[in-house]
Amino acid sequence: MSPAANVPKIASFIWGIADDVLRDLYVRGKYRDVILPFTVLRRLDAVLEPTKAKVMDLKKVLDDAEIIEQDQALRQEAGQAFWNTSPFTMRELRGRSSQARLQQDFMAYLDGFSPNVQRIIDNFEVRQQITKLAKADALGALIEKFLDPAIDLTPAGLDNHAMGTVFEELVRRFNEANNEEAGEHWTPRDAVRLMTRLIFDPIADQIPDGTYTLYDGAMGTGGMLTVAEETLQELAAKRGKRIVTNLFGQEINAETYAIAVADLLLKGEGANADGLVGGPEYSTLSNDAFQGRSFDFMLSNPPYGKSWSTDQQRMGGKKEIIDPRFIVDLDGDPELSLITRSSDGQMLFLANMVAKMKKNTPLGSRIAEVHNGSSLFTGDAGQGESNIRRYIIENDWLEAIIALPLNMFYNTGIATYVWVLTNRKPEHRRGKIQLIDTTDWSTPLRKNLGKKNCELGPDDVDRIMRTFHDFEAADDDGDRSKVFANAEFGYSKVQVERPLRLAGLNPDTIYSTAQINKFLKDGADRDTDAAPVITKVHPIGTKPDPLIGLFETEHRGATRVVSYAPDTQLRDFEQIPLLEPAGDWRDGIEAFLLREVLPYASDAWVDESKTKIGYEISFTKHFYKPTPLRTLDEIRADIRALEAESDTLIAEIAN
Repeated sequence: MSPAANVPKIASFIWGIADDVLRDLYVRGKYRDVILPFTVLRRLDAVLEPTKAKVMDLKKVLDDAEIIEQDQALRQEAGQAFWNTSPFTMRELRGRSSQARLQQDFMAYLDGFSPNVQRIIDNFEVRQQITKLAKADALGALIEKFLDPAIDLTPAGLDNHAMGTVFEELVRRFNEANNEEAGEHWTPRDAVRLMTRLIFDPIADQIPDGTYTLYDGAMGTGGMLTVAEETLQELAAKRGKRIVTNLFGQEINAETYAIAVADLLLKGEGANADGLVGGPEYSTLSNDAFQGRSFDFMLSNPPYGKSWSTDQQRMGGKKEIIDPRFIVDLDGDPELSLITRSSDGQMLFLANMVAKMKKNTPLGSRIAEVHNGSSLFTGDAGQGESNIRRYIIENDWLEAIIALPLNMFYNTGIATYVWVLTNRKPEHRRGKIQLIDTTDWSTPLRKNLGKKNCELGPDDVDRIMRTFHDFEAADDDGDRSKVFANAEFGYSKVQVERPLRLAGLNPDTIYSTAQINKFLKDGADRDTDAAPVITKVHPIGTKPDPLIGLFETEHRGATRVVSYAPDTQLRDFEQIPLLEPAGDWRDGIEAFLLREVLPYASDAWVDESKTKIGYEISFTKHFYKPTPLRTLDEIRADIRALEAESDTLIAEIAN
């Protein structure tokens, strides 16, 4: 039987071990805390058996020579990216009659593993599990199960790829069985396949031989990285290209980080496992493990609606953050802040990836990241979320946003979107953004997985990719794909002021802000018939410009240009599209004010110092499909039916 054919059988056998050994000792949701690390340990144990004696001999030589850095030498002797220098193997431990002795020897066995495996052991908290298993007299039974001849976890029984498939199948089953947590660390494979197609397909024919780096700043169990690696290798092989892929990822959750490292080790990708960093101390936002690095391809599914206030405090507080990923230079502003509200940090993960784009390579970088709907519009002009959208769009990095079907993910039914970015847009896409609505393109699942009741089948993904590639033909499919100029999503938020008018003040007197505040505090009455309160008289020769608050008036017997105190009670704000037509006026803001404001408030002006640029994207606005109104005939028919039903009920009551 081929290794691939063994995969379902072995995965099912290991899945069954939990019920055989762990029932009543662990709640079902905690089975994976034991089964996953033991699967890893047994595989590593089986792989290392043939070279065990040689590694032990080399270890003695290195110790006798007092050589401290032994990792690379032991890896070479083991013929693997890991090793174990304890005197035990799992087979040697199985015969222990004393649970106390078994526990002691098993701890020594764990201590003998290489540093990269220690990361797995520590983050899975295996040593704590061993104590619990030994106390319940279950450790020996568990080892026996994993040594059962029915499952051969040696390389002869399963090659690295098949072993990786077994492990991923176990992870999938445990995540689906524990739906509440699945969505936090496990992105459905159909969504990942779409994301990998979106970052690779557009440049598949341009990829030359070479080494490529892939990065995920919220990698969870590493599924996005491994699927992306497989996809890129397949594309290269079809085109006769020879490439090397290096994986890099960061994950704050200890257990999911351990799964990611274990998965790569089981697949024989020890070098890639070394590129993963994780654990509670490694939050991507406050502790960037890849500071100054850039990557060819990046994809991620960051947490939605999750507070990052702890990270913010670690970084010195919102006003003290100086991280160059989040304080950027744009359009003459060297300190544009991308810092979002502390209640939701998802867009900062996008800013983090944008900061890691390659700038000096022909292909630059391509990014695909999943977000919920709030990333499209939350944040007022000048706030972090809006500034991130502005920074990305004004640099012309946003290629497309794809609205996914509802109920695509395990633990949420909310709307989700894939953002596609590149700093090497093809000529025909420059200055434009494509929006694609795929909310109705999905295949129902036969059985719900948590809240996930549908998936993107191969035909659905192909359809999305055809729509993505048919960029110029977007108008032909306007119900599903629309193309907009970048500036169509931008607006100027202007502060509209009107003059303060107080009863009893001398119209020729210039009042300071302190004086005005005292008048208001003392209860001065506003009077719409009073003259505006003057705060400044400008030098002779100043040109009047009422739209920006420079008013020409009679002051002490002469015509002068003055500024008035604004009335905060009359203050208003207007959002004016960046593409507002100027017509015969100097810009769209002036045209808008003359048309929409001054006819109703002739003394209004704009405080230019308060004008801010904002960006938001509304799928609802662009893809809204109104429900057709019912015809009069349909309404009449319903009324007649209700009347007939009422007559029948009245007749029954009368009888």
